[in-house]
Amino acid sequence: MVSFEVFLAVLSFIALWAWRNSTAKAWNWPLFGMFPKLMFNVGKIHDLLTDILVNTKRRSFFFKGPWFMNMEILATVDPANVHYIMSENFQNFPKGPKFREIFDVLGDGIFNSDSDSWKEQRKVTRALITHQLFNRHLVKMSVDKVVKGLIPILEMVCEKNQVIDLQDLFQRYTFDTTCSLVTGYDPGCLSLHLPDVPFARAMDEAEEAIFMRHVFPERIWKLLRWLGVGSEKKYSEAWKVLDSVIGNYIVMKREELSKLGNSGIKDEKEHGSDLLSSFINAEDDTQILDLKCDDKFLRDTILNLMIAGRDTTSSALTWFMWLVSTHPAIERKIREELKSVLPVEEGEKWHVFKVEESNKLVYTHGAICEALRLYPPVPFQHKEPVKPDVLPTGHYVDPKMKIVFSLYAMGRVESIWGKDCLEFKPKRWISERGTIKHEPSYKFLAFNAGPRTCLGREVALTQLKVVAATLIHNYQIRVIEGHRIAPNCSIILYIKDGLKVKIIKRMV
Repeated sequence: MVSFEVFLAVLSFIALWAWRNSTAKAWNWPLFGMFPKLMFNVGKIHDLLTDILVNTKRRSFFFKGPWFMNMEILATVDPANVHYIMSENFQNFPKGPKFREIFDVLGDGIFNSDSDSWKEQRKVTRALITHQLFNRHLVKMSVDKVVKGLIPILEMVCEKNQVIDLQDLFQRYTFDTTCSLVTGYDPGCLSLHLPDVPFARAMDEAEEAIFMRHVFPERIWKLLRWLGVGSEKKYSEAWKVLDSVIGNYIVMKREELSKLGNSGIKDEKEHGSDLLSSFINAEDDTQILDLKCDDKFLRDTILNLMIAGRDTTSSALTWFMWLVSTHPAIERKIREELKSVLPVEEGEKWHVFKVEESNKLVYTHGAICEALRLYPPVPFQHKEPVKPDVLPTGHYVDPKMKIVFSLYAMGRVESIWGKDCLEFKPKRWISERGTIKHEPSYKFLAFNAGPRTCLGREVALTQLKVVAATLIHNYQIRVIEGHRIAPNCSIILYIKDGLKVKIIKRMV
């Protein structure tokens, strides 16, 4: 009799639990919470979040992990929440110690830092990036790398009628340009024989491991780290490669500047400036007295800027070129705009676009913003409150919880972007006067929002337009039939299997 009553009690509990979860997007299992749903769908995590958040009231969803793992996450795409966290109550939502632990490979760089350290790094980095010497170097490097690096490979591919991974080419392009802008050294990855790039591969592996740290409960990934297995083993090995390569750049630069002495400063003024030289030369400058520019600081700074410049720009270029090549009508409109800004004497001739020409491209700029809306290079980010708080949607959050913004899902929410939110529609970004339409950063989060708005926004847009304009004007790019296009699982949104294309020279 007792056993029958126990059986009925268990059966009633299961029935009640099943009824409560019958309409849920993710079943809240006893003990394991919603973690099974996450693990079974980790390969399509962006689509899972989109499906849940688009169809959830208040555009926010509370994820409950295993009961014994302290894994509680509020996922949200509500612009009011984003604005509150990123701007209105910014001080209560710093990166914090948990964030720094997950992204520990970045050290004390600008992405991980908070408070005075972050303010000082941001102030100095802004001063260097906006300096005339740096911008001169940026313009020259961006165009030179297209002419001497990208185009020779495209010409060879056209001549031999080869299939090539355009995503890989873009990663090589942005790695070379970013490395040159940050360290002053061009690693030459974008050359005809397409050499192996250990540093770039190490960055990819580190980013994938960091993504898994967001998926696994903290105790699990820390156990993997202690055992030295799985993604954590790759992470540790990647870290060593990153340290070794960056360490060599710092040693080389110190030796180079030491030999040049005063002539080095003169040469810098004549030819432009990389950021590493600027930091080393400014070690005694009063503007950075609060920053200790030792090798550890230089290492962290270089790695943070390398990730910011190399990964986000190459991701944006990849998704943009895929979207344009699969939308012929938009491709034609971009070509018409490109033709309109060419010098009169050149007409429709083969042309490498200069920065001043690319700055006139309104429709192309709109198409780039639209690609960033649908496929943001950083598809999600997370925050943790210092003190308990209540978000504009009414959700209570405390320091033991993570708050995750899904930028990928945000671009697909009808109440934010309209019924045509899934369409690739560059006109969305053009005003009635024919100028670029501004969208608030808490709605369009591709360049972050609030005090942490991306310092490299203009640098990235410059490179994007120069490369995209040159490729679209001079070449016909077609994705190989049957090639699968799907997002990868990493903190940077790439196409999982690359962008395999054939390239044909246009008769312009």
